Amino acid sequence: QVQLVESGGGLVQPGGSLRLSCAASGSIFRIKTMGWYRQVPGKQRELVATITTVGGTNYAESVKGRFTISRDNAKNTVYLQMNSLKPEDTAVYYCNTVPALPLPTQGTQVTVSS
Repeated sequence: QVQLVESGGGLVQPGGSLRLSCAASGSIFRIKTMGWYRQVPGKQRELVATITTVGGTNYAESVKGRFTISRDNAKNTVYLQMNSLKPEDTAVYYCNTVPALPLPTQGTQVTVSS
């Protein structure tokens, strides 16, 4: 069974940085476009960044120029470097394939606050 484990979230001041990691078990990682999603209570989950198996990336307008997605296929891990964080980036961040599969994932909380 494929498992996704996110880490790296926390509390950071506006303008700060965080690096999220997502470790994937199973062979699906190497053949799938991966993405980082985020969700706040009462709102739909939002796709913020994607990366193809060969490294092509795409970003939501709200994070373009501030977030960078990358992946290490040898380690089955995808990363999200988040810089210049804003309070509106506060959310639970999840990784998954694109489009998302019904995989168990807990997410990691990111809180941007002074």
